[in-house]
Formats: sequence, structure tokens, C-alpha cells
Amino acid sequence: MSTPTVSTGPLRRVPVQGRSVARVQRMLDACAELVDEVGYEGLTTTLLAERAEVAIGSVYQFFPDKRAIVQALALRNMDAYLQSLSDRFAGETYTHWWDAVDGAIDAYIHMHRSVPGFRTLHFGDVVDLHLLDSDRDNNAVIAERLAELLVEQFKLADRGRLRFALQISVEAADALIKLAFRRDPGGDESVLTEAKALIREYLHRHVSA
Repeated sequence: MSTPTVSTGPLRRVPVQGRSVARVQRMLDACAELVDEVGYEGLTTTLLAERAEVAIGSVYQFFPDKRAIVQALALRNMDAYLQSLSDRFAGETYTHWWDAVDGAIDAYIHMHRSVPGFRTLHFGDVVDLHLLDSDRDNNAVIAERLAELLVEQFKLADRGRLRFALQISVEAADALIKLAFRRDPGGDESVLTEAKALIREYLHRHVSA
């Protein structure tokens, strides 16, 4: 998987030189750690500067406030998630396209277990349901991008019904995965298994390939 890039969306100034890019990445890494430790409400730019070992002025050079930093982290997580799906879809053979959706759920679960800050932040819901896009909620953005990947990889007809079904699936999977990690810090396997079975049956019944 390629290295996640820094989104330019919330940045006050886009880093160009290698040292600046690395500094912004350290800020995002520090943000992820702190969100897990103190939550969004406890996060401050001062704490972030100390953890990232940068001057507070460097933080404000690139970000106007902590919300923008968290937004950049959420966008970086989204890019990493979508890249992992693209790699997975290209590298594996699926009998049906809804098996690929099953793989997308596995990738989402893996991020909860392995990516600092993701279990707390997800794709930004803890801050704003519209953190990824001002016009659509965060899950709608993920569903839209998933639809684009499925259409591209599996040559599906790009129909409204497909996109609607994927939005329902993303909402249901997100809610159940959050439940699984509330029940068990490592993810309750019984809930995760049911989530995948529910989504697979729903897509099989309501969307023809």
C-alpha cells in the first residue's frame, strides 16, 4: 500500500519541502495518539506541538485550529482505507462483488485494531458528521467512494440502487462495528460475524449484479 498523503483540504499552507511534509505527518501522528489518550475535547494545539516535538508556531503555520488537524487526520485515514480497498480488490479474486464488500468490512475492522486514533475518531464523526465533506455526511462519502471502486473493479452498472444499498450497508456496518468495539476493546467477534452476515444477505437480496 502506498504511503498516505497529507490532504490539502484543511491545510492553511500546503507543505512542499520534504522536511515540511514530514513535520505535518508528525503532527497528524501525534494527533492520532492524543485523540486515543485524551479524546477530542482534551486535545489542544499545545499538547499536539509537544507530542510532535514542533514549535506551536509550526502548528499554526499549517493549521488554523485543532479541528482542522483532526480533519486532516480523518482525510488521511480515508485515503489509507480506500487505498487498502483498491489494493485488496486488485489482488484478490472474488466470486461475487458483495464478497468484496465483505473485504471492505474486514479492512474497516483492521483499521479499528491497528491505526492509532481510528477507534476514537473513525472518519471524523466524533467532531462533525460532515467533517469529510460539507455537503454529505462522513458515511455517505465512504459509501460513494466504495461504489466508485466497485463499479471500476467489477464493471457493475453504476445505478442509483447500488449506491443507495451501499449507503445503507455502510451505515449498518458502522453501527455494528462500533457496538463490537464497545463490547470488547479488541472487537467482539460474535457481533462482527453477525455484521458481515447481515450486510452480505442484504446486498444479495436487494441488489442484483
